[in-house]
Amino acid sequence: MRILVLGAGVVGTTSAWYLRAAGHEVTVVDRQPAPGLETSFANGGQISVSHAEPWANPHVLPRLLKWLGRRDAPLLWHWRPDARQWLWGLRFLRECLPGRTEANIAAIVGLALYSRQQLQQLRSDLGLEYDHLQRGILHIYTDRDELAAAMTAARVMARHGLDREIVDVQTCLAIEPALAGAAHLLVGGDYTPSDESGDAHLFTRALAERAAAAGVVFRYATEIERIASRGNRVAGVVVGDSQGPALLTADAYVLALGSYSPLLARPLGIGLPICPAKGYSATLTLADTAAAPSVSITDDERKLVFSRLGNRLRIAGTAEFAGYDLGLDAVRCQALIDRTRQLFPRLEITGEPTYWCGLRPATPSNLPCIGRSRLDNLWLNTGHGTLGWTMACGSAAALADLVGGRRPAPEFPFLRG
Repeated sequence: MRILVLGAGVVGTTSAWYLRAAGHEVTVVDRQPAPGLETSFANGGQISVSHAEPWANPHVLPRLLKWLGRRDAPLLWHWRPDARQWLWGLRFLRECLPGRTEANIAAIVGLALYSRQQLQQLRSDLGLEYDHLQRGILHIYTDRDELAAAMTAARVMARHGLDREIVDVQTCLAIEPALAGAAHLLVGGDYTPSDESGDAHLFTRALAERAAAAGVVFRYATEIERIASRGNRVAGVVVGDSQGPALLTADAYVLALGSYSPLLARPLGIGLPICPAKGYSATLTLADTAAAPSVSITDDERKLVFSRLGNRLRIAGTAEFAGYDLGLDAVRCQALIDRTRQLFPRLEITGEPTYWCGLRPATPSNLPCIGRSRLDNLWLNTGHGTLGWTMACGSAAALADLVGGRRPAPEFPFLRG
């Protein structure tokens, strides 16, 4: 089939690769001049199956009350007169029920484990280099209640095949000696040795080059204006570039535009439960690597991750619900640096931090939307929230199976095939 993929982020690019590998003729369209320049550009860098506990869980409600009114809160909600935002919030509260949270964890772990395997195979087959490290992910805790909640989630994940083990403070320091200066803050942690880290942008760029060499056509600097439908099928996609407007047609279409997916789906009568959640990052250039972490770290209390990317340290996380605003809040940027200094007081950097923000496509359950939409030839691969980099390869491989009429390997509630 001729397939048109909308979006050249990590999810769209991996979709294009696996669809091409399945024998399809693939074209990718993106408004940016190169791949991976939006939400995939400067994210946390973790391949984190251990981050499978969704934001919506029974323990988050008291935290939300604690965070109200704080500009530097891990989760900041800007109320707007938007019925869709309020409906998303109500759905989020429903997903906090214990039974729903456990079911969501099971589905996320299943897809994420499969995705990590696919990534490892792809890296081996293609020799991809993207500052990746296979040293696991260490979750640290500075609050005993947070640690207790994490133990509950870790037990659920263990039942579904994830090697997430609870560790004491001394073991945390043995795993990552760079935390020695913050030993007095820690109460414990958990460690997933099979998790990884790496630069999602470098990966996306490298894979796009390989995909182009394999025959995938990339149309960059092309604005996607709308999806045209006829009956229960997509008739084409209206785009605009330096040559003017055009109608691109194919046999099938894949919507992989992250937070922008609902804007194109809504006129087609497809309501995607996706809300943009702005995440922040700071990238530091290391003057001396000795005091910097080499194991990727998740600070669950502050909802931050720390990933070593070559001679850089990436600090990323938090969620700000402010619509499609991409402005950088200086208070939230400074909070990243302040926490970094608390945990790594001996860290030495050169130059100034590089700040960035991107819109993560968050669903209330944290489950992405993967599979066929209500239109027969429109497929979805979107809504991955904080786990787009973690789930990208598995989501794309599963989508290629669905398009080809095959049952995907992971146990996951895919949309109708």
